[in-house]
Amino acid sequence: MPVQESWGAVDEHLARALLPADAVLEQVLAENRAAGLPAIDVSPLQGAFLTLLTRVSGARRVLEIGTLGGYSTIHLARGLPGGGRVVTLEFEPHHAEVARRNLHRAGLAEVVEVRVGAALDTLPVLEREGAGPFDLVFIDADKRGYPQYLEWAVRLSRPGTVLVGDNVVRRGGLVDPAADGDPDVRGVRTFLDAVGAHPRLSATALQTVGAKGWDGFALAVVD
Repeated sequence: MPVQESWGAVDEHLARALLPADAVLEQVLAENRAAGLPAIDVSPLQGAFLTLLTRVSGARRVLEIGTLGGYSTIHLARGLPGGGRVVTLEFEPHHAEVARRNLHRAGLAEVVEVRVGAALDTLPVLEREGAGPFDLVFIDADKRGYPQYLEWAVRLSRPGTVLVGDNVVRRGGLVDPAADGDPDVRGVRTFLDAVGAHPRLSATALQTVGAKGWDGFALAVVD
């Protein structure tokens, strides 16, 4: 079996062994496909990781930058204790509308607030409103914006806040000179350098392989 096919097969095996069947999440992915959204959601295993990370961190207030159809949002919201809240930011109105329908289907419409607009316009509004500090921030939007999203994530955090940046390996583009002209690759390179140099962050990163191919995420805690 080719290596990448093996990655997908292992993901399927792990999901069967560890994750219960979930008709709601299956319907969410079907709705996203029917609505023409790009198939760039986190995998089921990665989604379950977000749920567990939310639970382990004890997060009550979560900020997500990049909603898409709400698949990752649902996983984050499911990890919250009673009274917890997610604020999720989405640039595309169509994506936000699909996400709202999916959140309603999942019974989470009262737990999650979807805000529409460019994140760099919305984040200052959250600061002015006193929406923070957030306990966990998940960044999964346009990669060229990651360095600026990081600045806002730290501003809207507290000591102990968990920051997660998704898709930082870019199928190896992170270290490929041929990808130097790719603004998304440049964005994650700058983001990772900024995380590593930030005086308030302790961080690591992990490569991932699986149904979504070769990628990885950065994980940091605000000191």
